[in-house]
Amino acid sequence: MSPTAAKPSPAPSPTPSPVVRYAWYAALLVLGALVGTAGSLVQAAWFPGGLLLALLATAGLFYGGLRATGTQVGVASSAAGWLVAVILLSLGRPEGDGVFGGGVGELLFLFGGMALAVMCATLPRLSRPAP
Repeated sequence: MSPTAAKPSPAPSPTPSPVVRYAWYAALLVLGALVGTAGSLVQAAWFPGGLLLALLATAGLFYGGLRATGTQVGVASSAAGWLVAVILLSLGRPEGDGVFGGGVGELLFLFGGMALAVMCATLPRLSRPAP
C-alpha cells in the first residue's frame, strides 16, 4: 500500500436499541428533577455562589444528556424533569410556604436554566467514537 493511499474510515458504532434509549431518557428525566430540586435549595442558601453552583450542575446535566444519548431528546428529557421540579417548588402551598422567596436569584436560576437547556439542545450532534 502506498503512503498516499487513503485509509478506510472506521465504521460508526451502532446506535443503541430503543429500549436502552428510553431507559436513558427516563433516567435523565429523574436526574433532571433531582438537579432542579437540589439547585432550588442551594441557589438561595449560598447566594451568589450557590446560584453559580446550581447553574453549573444544570449545565452539566443537560450537556451530559446530550453526550450520553447523542440526541437533543436527551437534553429535552432532562430539561423537562428540571423544569417540572422548579415550577412545582415555586408554586408553594396555600399556607404561603414555598421554596422560592422571590427575588433576582430565583429568576436568574429559572431563566438561566432554560437558556442552558436551549444552548445544549442546539449544539451540533457529536459523532460517537469507534470501539
